[in-house]
Amino acid sequence: MAKGKEQAFVQHITPRDENFSQWYTDVVRMADLMDYTPVRGCIALKPYGNRIWELIREELDRRFKETGHENVSMPMLIPESLLLKEAEHVEGFAPEVAWVTQGGGEVLQERLAIRPTSETMFCTMFAQWVQSWRDLPMKYNQWCSVMRWEKTTRPFLRTAEFWWQEGHTIHATAEEAQEETLLMLEVYRSFCEDVLAVPVFSGQKSDKEKFAGARATYSVEAMMQDGKALQAGTTHNFGTNFSVPFNIQYQNKEGELAYVHETSWGMSTRLIGAIIMTHGDERGLKLPPAIAPFQVVILPIAAHKGGVMEKCGEVFDLLKQAGIRVKLDDRDHLSPGWKFNEWELKGVPLRLEIGPRDIENGVASYMRRDSFEKGTLQLDDLTSGVKTLLEGIQQGMFDLADAFKVERTQDVSNMEELTAQVQVGYARAMWCGNRACEDKIKDETSATSRNMPFDQTPFGDSCVCCGEKARKVMYFAKAY
Repeated sequence: MAKGKEQAFVQHITPRDENFSQWYTDVVRMADLMDYTPVRGCIALKPYGNRIWELIREELDRRFKETGHENVSMPMLIPESLLLKEAEHVEGFAPEVAWVTQGGGEVLQERLAIRPTSETMFCTMFAQWVQSWRDLPMKYNQWCSVMRWEKTTRPFLRTAEFWWQEGHTIHATAEEAQEETLLMLEVYRSFCEDVLAVPVFSGQKSDKEKFAGARATYSVEAMMQDGKALQAGTTHNFGTNFSVPFNIQYQNKEGELAYVHETSWGMSTRLIGAIIMTHGDERGLKLPPAIAPFQVVILPIAAHKGGVMEKCGEVFDLLKQAGIRVKLDDRDHLSPGWKFNEWELKGVPLRLEIGPRDIENGVASYMRRDSFEKGTLQLDDLTSGVKTLLEGIQQGMFDLADAFKVERTQDVSNMEELTAQVQVGYARAMWCGNRACEDKIKDETSATSRNMPFDQTPFGDSCVCCGEKARKVMYFAKAY
């Protein structure tokens, strides 16, 4: 294919510095991750996008099970009376709830909510399932979709229906519930950083930003390439806020009835958006090897020449047997240049090219998607070489994103500095802890509080907003 046509393949992607939002949409559509459906705000995951979600799900599920959690499945319809049992919870979700009012030709006597989240259903079942202290803890998770009637939607970042996991656990003591809340926050942190190569800030949300009905909410917050925050996951300590109205009681070791202490935590397909906006570029996706549908793509060069396809097939079998997710692109109606562009767009971490000269020299040529580094690997030690490169790509992607996060995070001491800093990234500030200052910062800068880091070592005495005595270290940023 002519050079001009190869360049045109990627020219459809809007440059990030020209319009970051449009760049994101271009990458999502051109990489063939999803498509829009006739239902407003609802998307269909196409095979490539769905495979990324499957790999995310498989690794998260493995980590959940390692920490003693079991999967269950709950119904998607929730009677209105259940939602009304916890006043703060229903108030927080009421504007986003979609309702079923008719079944067949019959008008329902009680409206049924399409689950925006499942706390109330889990609470109802927990109340039936727990009897004594011997039944505790109950540590459950479910994989499902939920619906929240969002006014403004964007693929993966905010859709009316989305896919997620929601963990729900009950415990005998407040200490056990808090331990669970922080344990799952650490599971989320390590997953984001070690698997998605997305560095995050871990900490506690303010009372204003905590989950409706929670006593405390914690989050992992990522920084996108436009400097905005993306909440990647949250964990919540409910204490007895749900167990009291839902009467979730158990008989303790002393033979007395006591209320359980509850937690909840979740991550969603929003993570796919985080991967795109943390790592992508004008050529499309850059996928960390840990969650790439194909970690390696093999491209035959001069495939019509003797021995080329045979050697490519041997390499494919070798890598597949080694547990590497590999694709052999043997399409004979497309030029190598076109294939280069397509697999770069799809973010495959490592490209191997094998042609007559490579075979003669006993090597495979490679290109890393993250750095565009090119080189050769010896065919007689190919598996080891490929694994080493994939490990380097995974770490390199994290290191690059982490350096960006550090560069775009600055300490600020007044509103002028904060206003300037949230235009490009995160502002770390001293805060008095009052809602009024939090609201004022949002009104004047469009930035919201993200979380309070666990290291609360003060670096100033005065609140960034009001100048009064500061009580907390807080991250502020504009957010998706």
